[in-house]
Parts: sequence; structure tokens; C-alpha cells
Amino acid sequence: MRSCKREYYIKRLEHNKDNTRDKWNVLNSIIKNESRNNDYPVYFIEGTRSINNMEEIVNGFNKFFVNIGPKLAEEIKVDGIERDTGENIERNRSSMFLRAVEEKEIYDIVRGLKNKTSTDWNDTDMVTVKTVIDGIVKPLKYIFNLSFQKGVFPQKMKVAKVIPIYKTGERHHFTNYRPVSILSQFSKILEKLFIKRFDSFVEKYELLTDSQYGFRSNRSTVLALIDLMEEITECMDNKRFALCVFLDLKKAFDTVNHEILLKKLERYGFRGVVLEWLKSYVGNRQQYVQINEYKSNLMDIACGVPQGSVLGPKMFIMYLNDICRVSQILKFVIFADDTNILCSGVELPQVLEMITQELTILKKWFDINKLSLNLDKTKFMFFGNQKKNFKIEICVDNVYLERVNEIKFLGVIIDHKLCWKPHITYVRGKLARGVAVLGKAKHMLDQKALHILYCALLLPYMSCCVEVWGNAYKSNTQTITIIQKRAIRLINNVGYSDHTNALFVKMQAIRFQDLVKLKTVQIMYKVRNKLLPKEICKLFIERGKWNLKIQSARTTLKTMSISIAGVKLWNSLTEEIKESKNINQFKIKYKNLILNKYKNEENRVNPGR
Repeated sequence: MRSCKREYYIKRLEHNKDNTRDKWNVLNSIIKNESRNNDYPVYFIEGTRSINNMEEIVNGFNKFFVNIGPKLAEEIKVDGIERDTGENIERNRSSMFLRAVEEKEIYDIVRGLKNKTSTDWNDTDMVTVKTVIDGIVKPLKYIFNLSFQKGVFPQKMKVAKVIPIYKTGERHHFTNYRPVSILSQFSKILEKLFIKRFDSFVEKYELLTDSQYGFRSNRSTVLALIDLMEEITECMDNKRFALCVFLDLKKAFDTVNHEILLKKLERYGFRGVVLEWLKSYVGNRQQYVQINEYKSNLMDIACGVPQGSVLGPKMFIMYLNDICRVSQILKFVIFADDTNILCSGVELPQVLEMITQELTILKKWFDINKLSLNLDKTKFMFFGNQKKNFKIEICVDNVYLERVNEIKFLGVIIDHKLCWKPHITYVRGKLARGVAVLGKAKHMLDQKALHILYCALLLPYMSCCVEVWGNAYKSNTQTITIIQKRAIRLINNVGYSDHTNALFVKMQAIRFQDLVKLKTVQIMYKVRNKLLPKEICKLFIERGKWNLKIQSARTTLKTMSISIAGVKLWNSLTEEIKESKNINQFKIKYKNLILNKYKNEENRVNPGR
């Protein structure tokens, strides 16, 4: 029985190695963890009354979700005469054109979509669409082309099925649930067809600010963090004070005003039939809430971009785009609605005065654009050697912002000294829990299955944005290497003090410090081959055919930044590795270099093997 059970779990893990949720279901059944209870309570509280009728509950949920955006928008008061919301946008003389849809495009998009079994309001899932695509591709092509020609988004594709998902807090309150919208499967295909044309137009005319890193190709949270960290370390290296403000927007996607959005899009060059299509896309949308077999009534959505859509986030970043034109002093780093602003200067009082003035202007911009800036949750962080007895305060709209010494931004915990200890502690905790799970599962799984779990439970935490925080002092990161080695020994079922070089080679895995280098040199390869945004590439200066210039630095902190540590690492590589034809070939060559180093070390320690 033990042997059969072991074989059963190994097969299930192998089958679900690309599906995190199913992998966790298998894992929980192995280590006897109870899955999170997703059942809804028998009653909900609305105001002072209790509701236990399921039809009332689903309608209560729908009313709450639909009214989030309009209520926040109503609370925003604009003093004086409202200015033109698009006044900061330079009018684009060119206009976008929607070319015809081809059958191959539809096939390519459908094949690229995930095999999800969640059903839309027509009880259709993507697996079914993929199964029957050969029989429906011609009518789909006709419908999509007609949509582009007439400037009309089909009404039947604008109905969203919403599932409430519990977050935290009291389960009996609607406010502690978030909506997950499931749109028409055919809507996703049509939106992706439009996005191909939309992205091409936006990139051609460089409509989006370089400060925006969200929902754009060749941009990521890693690059956003590199941009921010390089600016801060440069300030500190030049004895300048830096103040970072982490803005908090309330339900930003839900409060987007359709009239303002369309006005901005028109200035960017989306006119005529394209603008009519976009107007049709965002307008007259409806949604209902479903819990088990109970469905609420349909309700109209007054504002916001469609949740769960692929085009909605694109509309949002266009809506937010002109924020960078509001101030010529501030440095912006934006990832969708996660907005960071940085102000620097030689004199601290001057920096505080500038940031206060600029934040006041920004607050007005948010108000005019019907975006709700939550000053109570907006925080700031100070970088630099603070003068004694100097009180650092920022007051905006009679609200004093909270000063913090550490904050989570884009998945990484930033501290005011940039030593990365808080984030390393966080990662270490996650890795320790992962090792504990491996310890429980090793009696039930073989090495291959345990390696799958290692890649799912430990590797993501070690590699996430490690290019930014991994080049810290080795004394700080050493504990991560120790935990990683413990995991490698567990997977291979060897002794506590056995050497791990051969084990790393066997698993084709690399140590944490080498993982940092691997991730760092990949950024350098992209820099050298002009594959990254201008904001990142301008941090580096070419020197010779392949090398980059090593810039001087006053502080140790600056030398650990990617603009210096990364350049030194890149310049140390052989020309054979540097001239790799693509990033995948480069990655393979560099990883083989590391693994060969492990083999050589192992031969020195155990020459007889």
C-alpha cells in the first residue's frame, strides 16, 4: 500500500507540475494539511440587519461591488473650476487604424490562452473553445471584423460573472470579499486582437511614459525596482537626501471615469471608428454575482475599466499616463497603479518643501481625474544621513503622511538603509517553511517529485527580483545559502554535513550566490544588446566591442548596485559567452560555466571519485 500510494502521488505531482493550485492540493493531501475553507457563512450583515436568504445575499454582493467605484468618485471634491483633464497630453496628429482580422491570428491567440475550466455567463470555458475552434473560426472572423468595421463591441460579450472571494476579517461582511470577474471567452479573443493593434500604435509613437513598467512588453517589476534603486543609491553616493513617497490609490481600476478616459485616448490618436469601438467597449457593461447555484440580478457598471479583462489594464495605464507631466521635479516609478515618487536635494528643508508642494499639485491632479488618493495609507521613506534634531514631516491636504523605515513595494521589502535585511528575513522564513514541507513529503515522494516541489516552494522566493536585493553583503545572505543546501540534502537523502557540489550538478541547480549572478548577467546581456527600456540602458556606458564602463563610486552601497556590480561581472565573462545569439543560449552557457566550477571543486575535495 505504501508503495502504491507513493507511486500515485508521484504521478499526480508530475502531471500537475505546471499547475500551482493542483500541485498544492496534492501537497496538502500528502502532509495532511486541511485546505482553506472557501464555504460562505449562512448569513451576512448589511448595515444593522442580518441577511440569511441566498438570493438577497448575492444581490447584496452585486450592489456592493457595483457601487464601490461610483461612491469613491462622489467623495472626490474638486475646488474651483475644473480644468481640461487632457491638458497635459500633447495631441498626436496620427490616428490608429484597425486592420482586418485573419483566421491565423485567431488560431494563434486561442492556442496561447490557458486551458482554464472556469465558465463564463454562457457556461462556456476556454477548454471547450479550443476543442471546437476549427468549426467556429470562420464565423468568429466575420463577427470580429464586423466589430472593428462598425466600431461596436458585442453586447453579449460585456456581461461579467462575478465570484466573491474571501480576503481577511469578519466573514459576514461584504467588504471583506473581493470580486473575481469571469468575462466571455470570446471577449478575451477579441480583446487580444485589438491589443495587438493597440500596442503596435502605442510603441510606434512612444505614447506611454518610460516611468510606467506595468502591463508592457519587455518591462517588469525587476526593471521598475532597478530604476528606483539606482536613483536612490546615486543620491546617497553624491551626498544628496532622497525622499520616496509610496502613493496608495483606493480601488484605482474601479474609479476610472469613462468620459475622461475617452477624452485622453482621443488626444493620443484613438479617433473615429477606433474611439467608437473603445467607447462601446467600456460603456453599457453589466455584471451579476454567482454563489453556487444562486445568481443575482444584472446590474449596470457606471465607471471603471472591466475587471478580469486583458484590455482593461491597458486602458488604465493610458488613463494614468499623463501624471508624469504634472511635475518636472519628481522622479516617477510606476507599475500599473503602484506609484512611487522620489524627490532629492542637497538641503533637507528644501527637499521637504519641494515634495510638499509637488504632492499638493499631484493631489489636485488625482481629484480632477476622479482617482481616490488615500493619504492615510500613503507612506514615505527617507534615505540619507539625517541631521540631528531635525523633524521630518510631510503634510498634504491637512493630513500628515506616515514615515516608515521599511515597506513592501512590488513584492520586495525596501528598508531605509538599503541593506535588505527585512526582505532577506522574509525570504528566509518562506524557505524554512518550504524545507519543513520537503521534510514531511520525503517519505512519500521520490527525488524527481521532491525536485518539483523545490522548484515550486523555494526557488521562486530565492529568484524573485534577486537582481535587486541579492547583491547585498554576503553575511546577510549566507543564511539563505545554508537553508538551500539543507533542502538539496533532503531531496537527495544524504547526511546533514555531506558536500553539496555533486548534488547541485546532479539536479542541474545552482547555489543562491550563483543564482544572483545568473540573474544579474542576464540583465547585463539585455542591456548590451539594447533589449531593455531607455530608462535602464542609459545607466550604462559602452566601452569597446563587448565591455561596459565601470563607473566610480564613493560608497560601498553604490558598488553593490547593478550598474557597478553587474558591469564588473559582465566584463569578467569570456567573449564566447557574451556573443551568444539569444538570451536562452547565453543563460545555458553561463549556467554550464557555474556547474563546471562545481565539478572542479568536487574533484579537488574528492579526487578519487
